[in-house]
Amino acid sequence: MVEAVFQILKAGKSLELIISSYELLNEIENRFPRVHISESSGIGSRELVVVKEAWLPFVLSSDVMSSEKETKGRKSCGLFDPNGFHELLLGIAEMAYKTISQRLNSKFLGNMLLFQYLVNVLEGDFVPRINMYKERLNWNFLRECLLNMLLASRRITYKVLMKDCLYTICSLSQDYAGNNNESDCSEPSIEKSSENHNTDVAIALLEVQRTTCMAMQKFLIMIMELDESREKADMLRQMNRSDGLRTPLVEIILDELTYHRKVLPSFLQVFNDPKWKFEIIVRYLLKYTKPSVHTRRSNGPSEDSAFLGILKSFSDSSSTRNIIKKLNVEVVQLLLAHAFLAYTSMASQQHPSTMPDGNEAVIDSSSLVEISKNVTAAFNCLRKAYEKIEISSLGKEALFTAAMIISIS
Repeated sequence: MVEAVFQILKAGKSLELIISSYELLNEIENRFPRVHISESSGIGSRELVVVKEAWLPFVLSSDVMSSEKETKGRKSCGLFDPNGFHELLLGIAEMAYKTISQRLNSKFLGNMLLFQYLVNVLEGDFVPRINMYKERLNWNFLRECLLNMLLASRRITYKVLMKDCLYTICSLSQDYAGNNNESDCSEPSIEKSSENHNTDVAIALLEVQRTTCMAMQKFLIMIMELDESREKADMLRQMNRSDGLRTPLVEIILDELTYHRKVLPSFLQVFNDPKWKFEIIVRYLLKYTKPSVHTRRSNGPSEDSAFLGILKSFSDSSSTRNIIKKLNVEVVQLLLAHAFLAYTSMASQQHPSTMPDGNEAVIDSSSLVEISKNVTAAFNCLRKAYEKIEISSLGKEALFTAAMIISIS
């Protein structure tokens, strides 16, 4: 039954069929999970339960020597192998660069929803496994997860797949986020373009693009979480030859943002996970600054000290000018503002307490106050080093937040 609904989603030509089948598939995923954590009533222990008989939209195998005949037979049923998953994403990427009139078709909309469903399947398999891994530190929980097998497949070029995701999320986000002044996806242009097309598809397009960007971000975050777990498993000597080697996604993103800086503003605006956003920006800035503190990557307090060291690199005019020469002043204030706001967002998530009037409390942390003071000082140094600077709205938001934290503390 699930496979039949899946085929309707893949082949559906009307918006009603596509949306209905997509919603039904996700409801089935939520009601009947393939992987979940079982609480043992007597002992109180937690066990990972995998329903091996459950239907899957993927053709994945950890066995490199698996029969190609069997794989082709299952592919003929319309299931996705790693190459098919990449082709789906590539098709979305190619359409993302086309005009609104070219995108106004149910096939493109259906492919975006199909991608979202596949990511939901990967998430449903991944989340309980990584939760058990963090509890037990046993790599076997993640070794056989769908995401790990997908990325380990020899049928895809892993780095190309990751780059396609990065550029697609930046391209799609420009329409609904309003980043691109030349974009033809404004409401008047949609109305004009939909005169000769399906009006329902035109209305749904922007929302589906927005949710596709969210799904793509979810996909990237899962990969970075998997990479982080792989690193821990390697330190615990749990890895073997079958696990292979893979460049961490954070390093791929950093390289692309370094050599193609024009996508940096779009990426920072659409990518809103505070933990990984903060780490990416800190590691990006470390390429152009020379902090005087230890900056080894970790999830502990050294992340704070790394960012603090970066901020102190702006302590005098000469070092600030050197950084501006490498990056330019607009990029510097963009990175500082996004990093600080991501940092405060992480702090508020760790301390969800509220004030008596219902407003979120400002975290009374010495490190947060110190970083707030140094953010203000860094922007003052930027003003002195580059008198013509115009503080962006995001920069003003960061300065206002820093001022509030300092004043309340």
